[in-house]
Amino acid sequence: MSFKPLSVVPPLTRPQLSEARRVRAAELFEQGHSNAEIARMLGVSDESVRRWKRVWEKNGADALRRRPATGRPPKLDDAQVERVRTALEQGAQAHGFEADLWTLERVGLMVERVTGVVLSRASVWRLLTGRLGWSLQRPERRAVERDESEIARWIAHEWPRIKKGP
Repeated sequence: MSFKPLSVVPPLTRPQLSEARRVRAAELFEQGHSNAEIARMLGVSDESVRRWKRVWEKNGADALRRRPATGRPPKLDDAQVERVRTALEQGAQAHGFEADLWTLERVGLMVERVTGVVLSRASVWRLLTGRLGWSLQRPERRAVERDESEIARWIAHEWPRIKKGP
């Protein structure tokens, strides 16, 4: 098991889409559209538009934006995450491991060396997939002795003969 960075920009999350919808509703309120028009344009219920309008009238458009998640802050700040990213991109061998393969345990050890912060396996997984955008890569299991030309010959000549039968 190893990890590599994703090269594709991920699509908007559901909370991001919801926020964009509310912000668009605020723009439409300012333009004087009716609640029914806004609900139809945004594909939401009339009740949602009425609720957003009450919030908008009371506290303005910023009140319709997402609020930061509550709860415990992450153990690693953004600067530490970037140091971890740099270290991961150097490869596992650069950090004293035999094979150039990152596992959760190895990443955890490397994070501790680089930042001094100890993370659980679950936290390492969230760091890799969530904050760094890496994905799980499993190596293909193939025999070292595998002979591609012999396999192609067998499929072309032997398999049809066996399939036909005697």
